[in-house]
Amino acid sequence: MKIGFVISNYPGEKRVPLLPEDIKNFENEVVIEKGLGAEMGIDDRSYIVRGCTVLSRKEVFATCDTIVSLKLLQPEDYDYIREGQMIIGWTHPTETGKPFMEAQGIPKKLIIVDLDNITPAIYYQDRSIEIPWIPRNFVYENSMNAGFSATLHGLISIGIIPDSRHKVAVLGSGNVSQGAMNAISKFTSNVRMFYRKTLNEFLENIHDYDIIINGIQIQRGTPHVINLERQQHMKRGAIVIDAAADGDGAIQGIEYTPIEEPFVKKNGKYFYCVNNAPTMFYRTASRDISHSFSKWVYRHDVKKFYDLAKEIM
Repeated sequence: MKIGFVISNYPGEKRVPLLPEDIKNFENEVVIEKGLGAEMGIDDRSYIVRGCTVLSRKEVFATCDTIVSLKLLQPEDYDYIREGQMIIGWTHPTETGKPFMEAQGIPKKLIIVDLDNITPAIYYQDRSIEIPWIPRNFVYENSMNAGFSATLHGLISIGIIPDSRHKVAVLGSGNVSQGAMNAISKFTSNVRMFYRKTLNEFLENIHDYDIIINGIQIQRGTPHVINLERQQHMKRGAIVIDAAADGDGAIQGIEYTPIEEPFVKKNGKYFYCVNNAPTMFYRTASRDISHSFSKWVYRHDVKKFYDLAKEIM
């Protein structure tokens, strides 16, 4: 089948979903938007010699039944999207992508392949089905990049180089938390990592911490890790970096923040929740994403996704 790659126009996004070096033995015909690799210094010719066709953005949407957009498609693309198209990428239909589903996904009967690192799934209308052949943590490197990037970006944006005077808590033990721990430990050893089993100890002493980095993502409908009541006990001037970008999830009331203005001040505390922080290190992130996505998604005939989607249509 024909699969079209477009440049993500999500605010601040620089990552590239496919690099020429990973185009090997693809079962799909690859079409790319002109300038797809420009952020990485890769010209269109490098894709052409790998057998790709280069078209304008409008032409990619018009000629391909499957579109790859790393991040959520923006309103300026809505007129290009055709009924029944398949959209592959990080759409997050039940979270940040819910408005997109309501405006485009459901009315145009789109097949949404959401490449969530933990639970990759296909969404159609109000139904979903997990993708059995993509393993859990198939792109764990990007999750670790998220923790690392959010931590460094947050510190730079708030203007702090942590030292022994700053008491730091990292919540969780997964990939995002490990990435955050890697970043913060380069500045200070005054860091404590709290697992789910020890969160009560953290919450009882939340007033002690100057910097709190969250790597936990929760299912909607489950209790918040740091609710509004607990937030009242935080230090004035405390910095909360939600590296998991779990808007109003683990941290109650936290809002997604744009990469250009990543902090919101509330009640004397500072909150960070950027959901594309890895783009701060887009060259590293692009290589990890292109390699993993090529192996598990692009290389195989995308008809597999259409066939699976039929089970929920």
